Amino acid sequence: MNEEEIRASIEAGDTALGLELGSTNIKAVLVTKDFRTVASGSHGWENTLKDGIWTYSLDEVWEGIQRCYQNLAAEVQTRYGIELRKIGAIGVSAMMHGYLAFDREGAQLAEFRTWRNNITAAAADELTKAFDFNIPQRWSIAHLYQAIMNGEESVRDIGFLTTLAGYVHWELTGEKVLGIDDASGMFPIDPATGTYDEARLAIFDKLELVEKQPWKLKDILPVVKVAGEQAGRLTDYGAKMLDVSWKLEPGSLMAPPEGDAGTGMVSTNAVRKCTGNISVGTSAFSMNVLEQPLKAVHQDIDIVMTPDGAPVAMVHTNNCTSDLNAWMGIFADVAKAVGATVTTGELYGRLLGTVKAARKDAGGLVNYSCLSGENITRIESGRPLFVRTPHSAMNLGNFLLAQLYGAFAPLRIGMDILTGEEQVESAGMIAQGGLFKTPEIAQQALADFLGMPITIMETADAGGPWGMALLAVYAAEPEDSRKPLADFLDQEVFRGVKSTTCTPTAAGREGADRFIKAYRSGLPAEIAAAAIADVDE
Repeated sequence: MNEEEIRASIEAGDTALGLELGSTNIKAVLVTKDFRTVASGSHGWENTLKDGIWTYSLDEVWEGIQRCYQNLAAEVQTRYGIELRKIGAIGVSAMMHGYLAFDREGAQLAEFRTWRNNITAAAADELTKAFDFNIPQRWSIAHLYQAIMNGEESVRDIGFLTTLAGYVHWELTGEKVLGIDDASGMFPIDPATGTYDEARLAIFDKLELVEKQPWKLKDILPVVKVAGEQAGRLTDYGAKMLDVSWKLEPGSLMAPPEGDAGTGMVSTNAVRKCTGNISVGTSAFSMNVLEQPLKAVHQDIDIVMTPDGAPVAMVHTNNCTSDLNAWMGIFADVAKAVGATVTTGELYGRLLGTVKAARKDAGGLVNYSCLSGENITRIESGRPLFVRTPHSAMNLGNFLLAQLYGAFAPLRIGMDILTGEEQVESAGMIAQGGLFKTPEIAQQALADFLGMPITIMETADAGGPWGMALLAVYAAEPEDSRKPLADFLDQEVFRGVKSTTCTPTAAGREGADRFIKAYRSGLPAEIAAAAIADVDE
C-alpha cells in the first residue's frame, strides 16, 4: 500500500489493532489488511512486590493502556494527518496465568497476583496429583486453590475469575470470554472438546475444601473461544476506556483475548504441528506444538494450546533478561561517569559484541539470573547471583556470555526433558525478543546452549502485539472462506518473509555443556542465597 491507500484504510476503519500487556511494556500496533504496521504506541511499566506479592494495580493497567493508545493515535495524526476514529477489529493479549478475582457485581476481591509469584507450591502439588496433569504454580487454578487452602474469606464471593487479557476484554466488551491459549493457562483444556476438561472440573469441585464453596468452578471461569471466532464488539463504554479523547467509535469486532504465549506462536508462524518457537524477555518460554501426547507428566513442562486449539508442550521460566538489563544499567552509568555518550541500542550492541571473543564456556563464570523465584531450578525467591572461582577468566566477553547462558539456563533444563526423556524432535526453533536485535550474538549463544538451530525472522521485532493484530484480522475474515490458522499464516502473512538461522557449533555446544554442568553444581549456593532475608520485605 502507498501512503494514500493507508490513509484511506484508516479513515474507513479497514484496520486491526493488537494490544499486548507485557511484563515491562504495554504495546499496541495498528495494521492494515496486508498485515503492515502503520502506527504503534507503547508505555513502560513494572510490577511491584507488595506484601510479598508481585502485582500491578488495575489503575496502572488502564493508565498504561490509555497512554499506549494515545501514543498510537498521535502517530496516526502525525504521519497521515487524520484522527483515528474507526478500527475494524481489535484483539487484546497479556501475560498469562495469575489470579484476578471479582465478585458478582464486578468488584475486585484481591490484589492481582501475576505469573511471577512463587507462592502456590502446596496447591500446585496437590492439584497435579489429583488431576494427573502438571499444574504449575503460576496457573490461575493453583492460585485459586491456594487461596482456598489459606482460608481467604473473599474466595466465597467470587463471581468471575480471569486473566489480565480476559479482564481488559471484559471491560471493553462486557463479554466474559478467553482465547483457548490463555484459558489453557487457567485450567486444563480437553483438546477433543476445545474447552475445559470436564472430568478434571468434577475432580476439583469434589475436593473437600472446594465442596464448601457456594460456586462451581465452571460457572466462574471465562467461556473458551478459538482463533477465528468472534468475541463481542467494542462497546461505547469500552471505546471511552480505551480512548480518553472519546474520538474512537464503538462497534469494532473483538477477537478472543489471548495470552502472550499464543501471540508469540502466531507472530513467529509456529502454530502447525512439529513447529516451535522461543520468546525471550523478562521471562522466557519455548513452545513445541505436539504431534502426539507426552508419555509422562513432567513438573517442568506445561501442556497448553495453540490459539486454534492444538496441544503444546511449554517450558516456562520466570526469569530471563532482567538481570542482564540491570548490569547494562551499571555499564551505562560507567559510560556516563567517563563522559561517554551512548544510546541503549549502541550499548547492547557494543558490549554483546565482545562475546565473539569469549571462551565458549564463559571462562568458568556462572550467573544465576533469578530476579524472582524460579520453579524449574526450585528457587523460592529472587536472588540474582554472580559466581566465579579464583581461576575463572574474568573479562568482559566471558562475563556477558555468562549473563546470556545464565538467562537461558532454566530454559535449557526444561528443554532437556523434552528432547531427552520425551524424545520430542525439533529441527529448530524460531525465536523472538529484544535480545536478538544485536545480530547473531544471543542467537548463536542460544543455538549452542540448546543444541539446535535458532531462526530469527525479519518480523521478529513485531512481537506479540502484531501477533494479536493478526488474530484480529483473522477473526474478521469471512467464515465461509477462512483458511485454517496455520495456512492463513503460511500463505498470506509470512509468504516471502526473510530469516536468518544460526546452527550450533561443536565448540559452542561443548562449552555450553560445561557451563550448564557448573550451573547445576552451584544451585545449592543459589538456593542458600534465596534464604537470605530481603530488607524490603
